[in-house]
Amino acid sequence: MNEIAWDDFMKVELRVGRVLSAEPFPQARKPAYVLKVDFGPEIGVRRSSAQITALYRPEQLVGRLVVGVVNFPPKQIGPLMSECLITGFHDSEGRVALCVPDHEVPPGTRLL
Repeated sequence: MNEIAWDDFMKVELRVGRVLSAEPFPQARKPAYVLKVDFGPEIGVRRSSAQITALYRPEQLVGRLVVGVVNFPPKQIGPLMSECLITGFHDSEGRVALCVPDHEVPPGTRLL
């Protein structure tokens, strides 16, 4: 494992956001949803493609808190310009489980 300095970690803006909408993304190469996530007044609403269809249905996602990287440059994914990266972990079957706070925190809160 490569060690990093604290300053390196602090460059990554991991923020809490609330999912406002989750829609199927049929143009994606792998099954995915288009998420609109509110990261609070400082960051605003961002869109992301998330390959989380194996464990979540769209209606289960709306209103949930998620953790996203908000300072990557936008990335074109098919017709979608993805503006953040929603974080998660692969389980033993390769499905993505979201990385989420276990208590209510305000959208925009930074992970430290």
